Amino acid sequence: MTPQRQSFSFTPEQGVPPAVAPFSHVTQWGSLLFVTGQMPTDPATGALVAGGVLAQAEQVRRNLLACLSPFGANLDHALMVRVYLTDFTEFEAFNALYRTWFTAALPSRTCVGSTALAVGAEVEIDLIVGLPGHDTGASA
Repeated sequence: MTPQRQSFSFTPEQGVPPAVAPFSHVTQWGSLLFVTGQMPTDPATGALVAGGVLAQAEQVRRNLLACLSPFGANLDHALMVRVYLTDFTEFEAFNALYRTWFTAALPSRTCVGSTALAVGAEVEIDLIVGLPGHDTGASA
C-alpha cells in the first residue's frame, strides 16, 4: 500500500512562526517527515531574533522542535539536515553549537553558504526525520 501524503501547518500558539510563503510546515510521507526550512523568527511576534548566527540558530532549533513535537519526534530522529548560512566564516562556531543539539549519532548533513536568506536571516535549517517506532530494521 502506498503511503498517503499529509501536510501540516502550525500556529504561533503551537510554538511555530507563521509561514512567510505558501508552504506547509511539515509534510508526512509514511514514516518520514519533511520539515520546511525554519527561520530564526520568534513565534509570538514573527520578528527576526537579534544576536547573530548562534542566537538565530538556537531560535531555529526551537522552531524545528515545535514542528516535531506533535509527532513525538526530536532532533535525534533527524535523518538529514540541511543548513544554510549567509556567513561561512561562522561555520566552525555554528558546528560547535550544532553538536550540542544531539544525544544520538549525528544525522547526515549538508551545509550551504548563501548570499541571502528570507527575512534577512543568517541561518535557515530544514530536516528529513524518521518517526520514532517506525524502524526499518536495516543495518549498516
